This record gives sequence, C-alpha cells and structure tokens, in this order.
Amino acid sequence: MSRVEHPSRRTVLAAAVGAAVVSGTGPAAADTETVADAADSDRAPTSAVDYHAWTTYDDWCCGTAKGTRAVPGPRPGLVVGTALGSVDYTDPHTGRTASWEYATWTSPVHRLSVPATETIASWNADTPAGTWIQIELRGTYSDGADTPWYVMGRWAAGDQDIKRTSVDDQKDGRSAVWTDTFAIDDATTGLRLASYRLRLTLYRKPGTKLTPTVWRLGAMGSDVPDRFTVPATVPGLAQELIVPRYSQEIHTGQYPEYDNGGEAWCSPTSSQMIIEYWGGRLTPEQLAWVDPSYADPQVDNAARFTYDYQYQGCGNWPFNAAYAATYQDLQGVVTRLGSLTDLETLIAAGIPAITSQSFLSSELTGAGYGTAGHLMTVIGFSSDGDVIANDPNSPSDPAVRRVYKRREFENIWLRTKRYNASGKLSSGTGGVCYLYFPARPTARQRTALAAVGVR
Repeated sequence: MSRVEHPSRRTVLAAAVGAAVVSGTGPAAADTETVADAADSDRAPTSAVDYHAWTTYDDWCCGTAKGTRAVPGPRPGLVVGTALGSVDYTDPHTGRTASWEYATWTSPVHRLSVPATETIASWNADTPAGTWIQIELRGTYSDGADTPWYVMGRWAAGDQDIKRTSVDDQKDGRSAVWTDTFAIDDATTGLRLASYRLRLTLYRKPGTKLTPTVWRLGAMGSDVPDRFTVPATVPGLAQELIVPRYSQEIHTGQYPEYDNGGEAWCSPTSSQMIIEYWGGRLTPEQLAWVDPSYADPQVDNAARFTYDYQYQGCGNWPFNAAYAATYQDLQGVVTRLGSLTDLETLIAAGIPAITSQSFLSSELTGAGYGTAGHLMTVIGFSSDGDVIANDPNSPSDPAVRRVYKRREFENIWLRTKRYNASGKLSSGTGGVCYLYFPARPTARQRTALAAVGVR
C-alpha cells in the first residue's frame, strides 16, 4: 500500500473538491451524498479522456526540431543530431553541477477533443549512461491565454548522472503541476486546457556521440466529472491472465532510502508483475546491487529505478511507465479508462492493467485495509464478473491473488470524490491506470488499445 500521501501529491485535487463543496456544486456534507450520487451516476465518463501520442517516423518529422533528428526503423525515435550548445545543470538532490550538450524537439499543437481539467504526460525512452531527458508541457486555456512551460519530469533510466525528479512549485495562478499531474486550480470556473504542446530536451555529456532515444511521447487530458459513484456496468467477460505474483510487504524495511522500504512499493511491485508477464527479465549483473538474501530482488530494482527524488516516492505514474519501457520491446502509457468494460476489452486481448484507487477498509470487501492511494494489477474477471487482481499489499507472494466485488472495485477506482477515514472530503483518481504492452502489438491488441483511446 502506498505510504501516506505526500503533501505535493495532487493536493490541488482535494482542494478543488473542497472548492466545489463551498460553491454548492458538490455535496456539502455526508448527509447529502445520496442526492449527489443520484445526479452523478447519470454522467458517463467514457468520453471524458483524450490520450494522444507521437510515435511514428512521420510524427518525429513533424513539430519543431532544433538539433534533434528522427530515426526510422521497427521502432522509430528521436535522437540528438547536432547539439545546439551546452548548459550547466545543478542537480537539486546532489548539489552537483555539470555541463550538458542539448537538443530539443517541440510537438505540433494538439487540440484536445476533451478540454481538460487535468493532463498527465508519459514517455518511453532509452537513456544510456551519460544522457537524460526533460519533458515539458505548454498549453492554451479555453479563454485563449497560454500557460507557462511546465516541467513534467527530468528523467533518466539510471541514477548516476542525475537523480530523476519531478519539479515542485510550478503554477501561474490558474493551474499548477502536482508531481506528475497538470491541473486547473478551480474547475468550477469553467476554465479548461484547450490544447497543448510537449517539448523534449535531450541531454548528453559534452564531446560525446551519446544520445537518448525517445520512442513515444504523449499526454492524457481529461475532464472527468466530479462524482462519488459511477454507473454500474454489466459483466461481459470471464477470463484470467496468468501474471506473476509479487508482494510488496515481504520487502518491508529494505532500502528505506527508496520511499521507506517495501511497504510503500505498490506501484513498482505492480509494474514488475506486468513487465514479467510480457517476458521482461533482469540479468544477475543488473541485480548484483541487491542484497542476495532478499527474495524477488527485481522488485527492489523496480523501486530504485522508479524513485522520484522530489516526490520522495516510487509512485510517480509516468516514471513507472517509463521504467517499464526500459525493458526490451515494451511500451508504457498513463491514461484513464471509463469503465470496467474497458478493462474487459483489454483483458480479452491479453493486456492486464495497473489501476490506482483509494478507499476505506469498509469499501472493498476482503482487502483488509484502507489506503489514501494504492496500485494493484487487474488480471481478469470471475464468472460472476468480479475483479481478479494481483494486490501487492499482501503478506506473501501466493496471497497476492484476490477477487474483489465488481461494484465495489469499479466505484473506488472510477470516482473522483470520497470521504476519508477522518470523515473529510478527499479526491479519487477517476480511473487512472498504467498500460504496458508490446512495442509491436498484435492486431487484436491494437484493436483493444484503440478501443480505449491508446494508439
């Protein structure tokens, strides 16, 4: 289970929920929840998400390249061609200053089909030692004004050159970036993000021919309506995928420098399960740094290499997707889904998903715990339509497989508003999930991904 929510982590989302209460657009107290539920349940979320990505050779040839070039092949990408110059970067987490050559690529403008209250960027890249990348977003509001360039991540697969990091304290009085999420400050005003561009900066050590390679760059914009409950879906699939089972709890106390050890490693543990489902493996040399007495050392590795040094946690959503894509022939994206029917579509094509949810212990029968934020892996559906999940918050690897009631699971995952253990109004993730899939998916997998808005 994730540790207590970090102060910088989507605090704005809970604040926005509070603003809705004050303005009268949401329930003012627990005794009005039933009324709100009735209204909210009629608002289907299926058209509330716009995921868009640049992945093809033609995509990389568009936009504005300054020192970068597109490379063709089975997995087209973007690399440094001729560096524009060099800049000094002082790593805020080590204090070290180093000089880096750089080149940039700025995407064309993407006009959102769903003017968004939130936007999350994600990327897939190879960053050999001596290289790293920065991802930025600049948008245009629905009233025509522009946002600043917001840093959505400074990322490297390793942790020797720079410490991968989100950037706090980015805001313009109308929107802000909270760890990995761009969010409108007050959605009740009607202000939305109408369009955006993404900018990549590729860095390498001066005087070398090293280069990062970026294969996928995209963002998910969404305007999920505020709701305590969501419409119930009708079961449509009985199928279970065979996915490795890993417990985060057996790692408790290991490597506390990475988010206080295993008890907070739900995200990397879930990521590792799906990575290995797709055949991703680490060599003994890659795992040599892990104490040999530890079981499942690949989970320790995932925690180390998803760790966000600013957030001080392993739960940065895009960092997990980027980590998955460091394995050969895997892609990873962060998006939102609209229903358990979407998950059924993916499972039917052999694609498991990692879902993010928060709940009281009384809201998910059989879990035995409550959480302010937790990731688990959906691997199938029972004959009754209930959700089969590999839940890493389990005492052992064999105990990871759980079956959760369909109606309870879909509600805690898809809602945007809830009451926490203190009885205070809090936020939900509104259907956030990670999807990991092959670099060259089958026709059936492509069809399923397209059905949930991912191409």
